[in-house]
Amino acid sequence: MKRVFAQSFGCRASQADGSAIEASLGESGYARAHTASEADLLVVNTCTVTKGADVDARRFVRNLHRDHPHAEILVTGCYAQRAPAELAQIEGVRWVVGNSHKSDIAEIVSRQREEYHGEVLGEVVVGDMSAYRDFRSKPVLDTREDRTRPNLKVQDGCSNRCSFCIIPTVRGKSRSASIESIVDQMEDLASRYCEIVLSGINLGRWGRDLPGQMRFVDLVHHILDRTSVRRLRISSVEPMDWSEELLRLMAGSARIAKHAHMPLQSGSDAVLKRMYRKYRARHYASRLELATNLMPDAAIGADIMTGFPGETEAEFAETVRFIESHPFTYLHVFTYSERPGTEAAHLPSPVPVETRRERTRILRQLSDEKNLAFRRRMVDRTLPAVTLEQRGMALTSNFLKVELSTPREANRMLDLNIGAVTENGLREKTLLPVLEPD
Repeated sequence: MKRVFAQSFGCRASQADGSAIEASLGESGYARAHTASEADLLVVNTCTVTKGADVDARRFVRNLHRDHPHAEILVTGCYAQRAPAELAQIEGVRWVVGNSHKSDIAEIVSRQREEYHGEVLGEVVVGDMSAYRDFRSKPVLDTREDRTRPNLKVQDGCSNRCSFCIIPTVRGKSRSASIESIVDQMEDLASRYCEIVLSGINLGRWGRDLPGQMRFVDLVHHILDRTSVRRLRISSVEPMDWSEELLRLMAGSARIAKHAHMPLQSGSDAVLKRMYRKYRARHYASRLELATNLMPDAAIGADIMTGFPGETEAEFAETVRFIESHPFTYLHVFTYSERPGTEAAHLPSPVPVETRRERTRILRQLSDEKNLAFRRRMVDRTLPAVTLEQRGMALTSNFLKVELSTPREANRMLDLNIGAVTENGLREKTLLPVLEPD
């Protein structure tokens, strides 16, 4: 039996795609390899959100071929959709499959073997994503044995047109999985995992393309009412899709992780306007205030971009002040990267690369300070958590890593008494034995 190893880069939706690819190849006769050295087929599921992501993908593919020259390599994902010719030229690559045909990978690999009697010839399979209107994704029947928090992708694509973003081009318009398919997959995963992460490219837009134009909060209600999931974690949702109804549902349910990730990108209205973002800083602040009023101990995260074309020192200072004055618990800070095919790539007044990097450094330092203050607040609290595959570690509902006082089996729910702050997380309080008097 041939064996496959898949490596995914990028967002949670991409991770879910990678699991689905492995599952579909498993159905066609491939066993899952634990390492690349054991595999006959190596699948690289790429990201292209930044220039650095492209560089990392090319380097990874080259290293795979160097270290495992006898394995076949298939490259898929967002970079494969955007620039298939670049990847097809890399030595060792046998297939390049765009997002347009990602769900057909098992059939593509099998068909080519049959047609060429086992001799593998190079093939590029990429279609026009703008033509796709249906959600196409193989169900996640299983996940890697070392994963305790599987991702369930319920939405793909994005119908927004942010000036910096290539994702609508490589993923297509927003498309939603049906409620019934989501409920079925969720219940299957819930029978094996304590925590499941709900993911998508523009998750808050789920349902808008389905009959009846359902809303994302409707899906969450269905999941809670119709499945036995013990903890549902909602991944990134655009700020204005964090409706009051959704936030109140999250605050009132012990089965939803207290964790809201709201992409911000900039705290400057002028920059947000050039980005074609659909909100302004005051709108974002109102959602943030509601979330923290309802859930004072929730994790509140944001994506921030530094060095967008034309970003002045004054505009960057607005972003710094906005972050300083609001209760973020962590930030994902990205340095702006020109993406071919986006409007922003042609905007005037590009920010020097060194300036971009310095602004990224400043915001990451601010993020560290805010996260440390948040963790210090958790000392002497009792926090619900799930044990991870990483031995001796757990993740709290409000998205903090905890070192356990004694190792527990992975994939278990428990309440932890927090004793101290560590360099990057928390430590469980060690209970000292009670000594009997002499």
